[in-house]
Amino acid sequence: MSNSFGHIFRFTSFGESHGDAIGGVIDGVPPGIFIDITFIQSELNKRKPGESKITTKRKEDDIVEFISGIFENKTTGSPIAFFIKNKNVNSEDYNNIKDVLRPGHGDFTYYHKYRIRDWRGGGRASARETAVRVVVGAIAKLILSKYHIEINAYTSQIGNTKLEIPIEKLDFKNTYHNSTRCPDNTTHKEFEKIILEHKAQKDSIGGVVSCVVKNVPIGLGEPLYDKLSARLAYAIMSINACKGFEIGKGFEVATMKGSENNDQIRYENNNIKFLSNNAGGILAGISTGQDIFFRTAFKPTPSISTTQKTINYNLENIELNIKGRHDPCVVPRAVIVVEAMTAITILDFILLNQAYKN
Repeated sequence: MSNSFGHIFRFTSFGESHGDAIGGVIDGVPPGIFIDITFIQSELNKRKPGESKITTKRKEDDIVEFISGIFENKTTGSPIAFFIKNKNVNSEDYNNIKDVLRPGHGDFTYYHKYRIRDWRGGGRASARETAVRVVVGAIAKLILSKYHIEINAYTSQIGNTKLEIPIEKLDFKNTYHNSTRCPDNTTHKEFEKIILEHKAQKDSIGGVVSCVVKNVPIGLGEPLYDKLSARLAYAIMSINACKGFEIGKGFEVATMKGSENNDQIRYENNNIKFLSNNAGGILAGISTGQDIFFRTAFKPTPSISTTQKTINYNLENIELNIKGRHDPCVVPRAVIVVEAMTAITILDFILLNQAYKN
């Protein structure tokens, strides 16, 4: 159950961290869409492991192979199936935790729900699965480009250190030119230093990914239970290690007065103009045409080398030192995944709106 996402533009993912492969099947893709394999691979490269000193040492080529739904580089309208082979797996790193419930992981809940779990790298609960989302998101981006919709996510906070530069002054072309996925190089260096310090301490650190979506048409979102804001939260919160989501002013609205929070409206020069965007581009669950802006918090990587207290299947109290290859901070590699899930959600609502019009 729950291995699929979306209404019209819908995908199902499969595979585990240390299985033969991961992959997916995408349905609802309109026919005749040019599929730029080079672009899709470049998106995957932004997420793949082993690319810098602040990521896991696991090295994967992450080469996507399409096996249906594309002919002569164009979509046929039939399901698009693809897979990515797992090549650099070291399952022996996990031999010592076969019967152990790691703190902060899904081991406890998976075992009690299914009474069986794949202990090799977390199995289905591993963030390895997010590579599938990036492929689907890349195809969504290719379609969204026809609507001139731009999606830019970036690292805006690591630990207590924040990117202080306003959104309108950021150059998103710089985001993927450094290891922390921060569009400001000075802040990037601060972020990298913090991550490396925690890595040296055999610990990990959390952070925040921010995202802005430009050129969104008015009217995306379905009242009451399929609001665009609710679907975005659902999409983003489904990403591994995500623990918080806020749109627009988010939790700050709890401290504001209505006169401060309301986005006032004017009509000038034949255009409707909002005087602010505290709502983050969504009102009553429907897009306003303004930029959509949200922030999402990611917890520290639970796999750390410091000693932790836990239990095994026999309910024995033990102390654990986790081995293996893990990111000291998941935030930089989560940036492209946030973009992917946002693109998938936005495209799904665009196709839904077109279905109404037709």
